[in-house]
Amino acid sequence: MGETADADAAPAAAPTSRFGRICVFCGSNSGNRPVFGHAALELGQEMVTRGIDLVYGGGSVGLMGLIAQTVLDGGCRVQGVIPRALMPLEISGASVGEVKIVTDMHERKAEMARQADAFIALPGGYGTMEELLEMITWSQLGIHEKPVGLLNVDGYYDPLLALFDKGAAEGFIKADCREIIVSAPTAHDLLTKMEQYTRSHREVASRTSWEMTELGYGKAPEES
Repeated sequence: MGETADADAAPAAAPTSRFGRICVFCGSNSGNRPVFGHAALELGQEMVTRGIDLVYGGGSVGLMGLIAQTVLDGGCRVQGVIPRALMPLEISGASVGEVKIVTDMHERKAEMARQADAFIALPGGYGTMEELLEMITWSQLGIHEKPVGLLNVDGYYDPLLALFDKGAAEGFIKADCREIIVSAPTAHDLLTKMEQYTRSHREVASRTSWEMTELGYGKAPEES
């Protein structure tokens, strides 16, 4: 007789993660195709499976709202960071999770970076790309050693990745720094690659060389 499953057997343990919190950069819009929303939901579910909390831009609309609600519904913590001026634009109805209100975009990025163990960019517009590029640059400069991931949904970021390759080929991006960015088409593959990431580039200057409080990155959060 074949073996039968033990009904009382414990369920398989969820994969453990090296990351406690991941900062996700994404659009306050949903894009024109359902594939982008599906990717946000998939990433949120993958983070819940791995027990990873979310740090994000604090909005409740677009892809931001989708991933935040997915992570919160899955039982993980959600920490939003939003400038006061953007609250009427990016928060519709009740906020999702905890929301920290800051003064400006610089403080927003610094606070998200300070709280996170890694960064992922979903499809988005200028703001998402600017946030992604700043974290890549900070890694290159030696300000942080955290993995930076790009969820390349349906080839959305192919032109940007090609630009990075062009920059490396033309001598503007060092070959080892081209390896800072980790990309994959699915959330599972991306997080798996990021879990395995180790820095291979030579930093411009060590973190101790930077005035971290001037950058805002090393500033401790204010007591509420």
